[in-house]
Amino acid sequence: MALRRGGPAGRGRLLLLLLLGAASLVRPGAQVRRLARCPATCSCTKESIICVGSSWVPRTVPGDISSLSLVNGTFLEIKDRMFSHLPSLQLLLLNSNSFTVIRDDAFAGLFHLEYLFIEGNKIETISRNAFRGLRDLTHLDLRGNKFECDCKAKWLYLWLKMTNSTVSDVLCIGPPEYQEKKLNDVPSFDYECTTTGIQNLYRWDPDLSSGNFFFKYPFPDFVVHQTLPYQSVSVDTFNSKNDVYVAIAQPSMENCMVLEWDHIEMNFRSYDNITGQSIVGCKAILIDDQVFVVVAQLFGGSHIYKYDESWTKFVKFQDIEVSRISKPNDIELFQIEDETFFIIADSSKAGLSTVYKWNSKGFYSYQSLHEWFRDTDAEFVDIDGKSHLILSSRSQVPIILQWNKSSKKFVPHSDIPNMEDVLAVKSFRMQNALYLSLTRFIGDSRVMRWNSKQFVEIQALPSRGAMTLQPFSFKDNHYLALGSDYTFSQIYQWDKEKQLFKKFKEIYVQAPRCFTAVSTDRRDFFFASSFKGKTKIFEHIVVDLSL
Repeated sequence: MALRRGGPAGRGRLLLLLLLGAASLVRPGAQVRRLARCPATCSCTKESIICVGSSWVPRTVPGDISSLSLVNGTFLEIKDRMFSHLPSLQLLLLNSNSFTVIRDDAFAGLFHLEYLFIEGNKIETISRNAFRGLRDLTHLDLRGNKFECDCKAKWLYLWLKMTNSTVSDVLCIGPPEYQEKKLNDVPSFDYECTTTGIQNLYRWDPDLSSGNFFFKYPFPDFVVHQTLPYQSVSVDTFNSKNDVYVAIAQPSMENCMVLEWDHIEMNFRSYDNITGQSIVGCKAILIDDQVFVVVAQLFGGSHIYKYDESWTKFVKFQDIEVSRISKPNDIELFQIEDETFFIIADSSKAGLSTVYKWNSKGFYSYQSLHEWFRDTDAEFVDIDGKSHLILSSRSQVPIILQWNKSSKKFVPHSDIPNMEDVLAVKSFRMQNALYLSLTRFIGDSRVMRWNSKQFVEIQALPSRGAMTLQPFSFKDNHYLALGSDYTFSQIYQWDKEKQLFKKFKEIYVQAPRCFTAVSTDRRDFFFASSFKGKTKIFEHIVVDLSL
């Protein structure tokens, strides 16, 4: 992306102000003096360095430097981790230098950096992951730079929309329709940057009898199909009488919204609305020809609703006792020996994650699993033909409970070691093998595989700020959707040859809380709930590039 520099007088005044600002961050009483290890082209105090005309970033510095200013430097690029040897930096000023490129992870390792000033340089390219890792950044100054606001700037456009940092106005130098406009004011890049224009994707085929050739192949992609104008935290899908429905929990609107697929309009439309208080989960249960929805609430107790044909809506069927469930976090439905159960994971300190069972008249509490563990998720999984529950928790590693056929209860069986602070566990199968995805907000999330004795790690995925890591499959394509509060959501695709998930696509969803796959009318979708923005419905398309 191209930038244009401001006038020399303006740059000089700004430079003087910024240098004074940098100096003002020095602790009162610090004396400006040249220390033994201060670089020759720099001036140093106990906590700050100002370098003018340097061709490098100083490597040997005195003490724990909190402020670094590089002015009129002659280095040509900001390389990855270029400042990682200065982890205590809180302010970094890069003004009027000669560099043209800022690489991915340029500021990696600067976990405490709060102020970043980049003005009056000769920047031509800023890589899309240049600012990755700046978790404490509160102010970014790009003043005086002008960008080509085309597809190459889309990543910055989306980053500006989602960052919590204060960022100076970013102005467009082109294309003509956006000239002198702020990048934030550009309506959208969705049309200009669609992937449907891809024409020349080829795959090497080593098995063709006439020789090895490249050939065009069907290319999968995800595109926004529909945007729902409300926030949500969970999405569940169910089929009834040849129709497809979706139940969406909306805590801010105090609703459990039920949508129906419209076979004519080819979109999801409103069907019914269950009201409540701070609804955090809606789970559909189908028993014979009856449809129930478990509605989990943070306040006022949780309830079960049943679809009433005469009223053509859901009506309250049963209460769930408040004494057992005080802070529901997840609902999991399962069957054992043709009997229907569901479990509510309770994340309160004194909560009781409880299993409920259908007895032909209603659901009753069947087994309370344990106290004081603040369970965040429950996952039912069949391991070698035996029924198990895996509970993740804020206070311990995930535990595995096994169904005892004699007592007809779940009993402790084992755990998943060295995996503290797991928010959610999801199971899935590929090529007859059993896998788990484990979501972690702090640290790397994990993908694990069952080896007939235990679950073993096969892949770690960087996931700081992640609240969900959801597996789903469409036809022969297997995916993981990793949603984060701090960065773009990533979709990973399974690589059969490498037996690993590889990055496939980035999508923008504000504070995603779940991803749910839905298929209907030979079309495949996934819902992306958003705690802070609009709920989005993506369609999985396969573009046949051989046509």
